[in-house]
Amino acid sequence: MRAEVLEYLNCRPGKIYVDGTLGGAGHARDILAQSAPDGLLIGIDQDAAAIAHARVALADQAERVRLFHINFARLPEVMGQLGLAGADGILLDLGISLHHLQGSGRGFSFLSDEPLDMRMDIRTAQTAADLVNGLKEDDLRRIFQEYGEERWAGRIARRICQARRIQPIRTSGELARLVGAATPGGGRHRIHPATRVFMALRIAVNGELDRLAEVLDRVPELLTPGGRVCVLSFHSLEDRIVKQRFRAMEKRVGRDPWQPDAAGRPERVLRILTRKVVRPGPDEIGANPMARSTRLRAAERI
Repeated sequence: MRAEVLEYLNCRPGKIYVDGTLGGAGHARDILAQSAPDGLLIGIDQDAAAIAHARVALADQAERVRLFHINFARLPEVMGQLGLAGADGILLDLGISLHHLQGSGRGFSFLSDEPLDMRMDIRTAQTAADLVNGLKEDDLRRIFQEYGEERWAGRIARRICQARRIQPIRTSGELARLVGAATPGGGRHRIHPATRVFMALRIAVNGELDRLAEVLDRVPELLTPGGRVCVLSFHSLEDRIVKQRFRAMEKRVGRDPWQPDAAGRPERVLRILTRKVVRPGPDEIGANPMARSTRLRAAERI
C-alpha cells in the first residue's frame, strides 16, 4: 500500500520521519524521495540483518538517514538520543518480511525445515523451540488460541506435548507436520493448517502485541503538532489494538491536549484520519497476493 502510506504520512521536504520497521527499506526509500532534499529519516529495526541491508540500500542518502538496531517500543530513547522533540510522521509496518520467511533461516515459515527460532532480534533469549518444548500444554493452548485464534488449539497443544516426550521438536518442518496431523480436514484447508500456530508462536517469542501497545501509547507525545502516525497491520489482534488506542486518544478532541487528567498525567490527543480501515485494492492484491490481509489506519496529532 505504497501510495496510501505516502498519502497519510503527508511527507514533505525538511521534515522528520520515523520508519519503525525498516524491513527491506522499501518504505524508507519512498519517504526519503518524498521528503527530499532535506528531510530526515530515522530508521529502526530489531533485526540486525534489516539494518545491514538498509545501510547498503540507502547509502546514496546516508546523510539524511539515522539507523538504530532496536525495537520500535524504544523510540522515545532514540528521539532523546538525537535531541529531537518530535517527529512529523511515524510509520509502523507490522508485517513479516520476505527475508524472514525465505532467507533468515530462523524457522518463520512452515514451508521450510529450519531451526525453530522465530526471534526477530537474535539477542532475545527465548526461541520458539524453547516455548514448544518447555511450556505446559495449557500454556501452549492459550498461546495458539489467543494469539493465533486457532480453532484446534487444544488438539495441537496435546499432539505437541505427546511428540516432545519422545524427542524435542527442533525444526519448523517438524512442527508443521505435527500441526497438520492434529488438524481435522485431511489437509483440505483454505490456508495451511500451521499458519495460525506459527503466527502465534512468533507473536509470543517477540512480545509483538505488548510492544505495539507500548509504542502506540507514546506516539502522541512523539509527534509534533500535525504530525501523523500510520500503521499497517496484518491480523485482527494487531488491528484491534491500533483501533482501540486511536479511538481512546481521540476522545480528548476539543479539550486542551496537554491538560492533566485526574491522575496528573498529560492528556494525549489524536484525530483519526481513517474512519474505516483501509484495505488494498484488487490490482494491488493481484500484483502482490501477500498484501491481501493488510489493514491501514492513520491518525494525526492535534
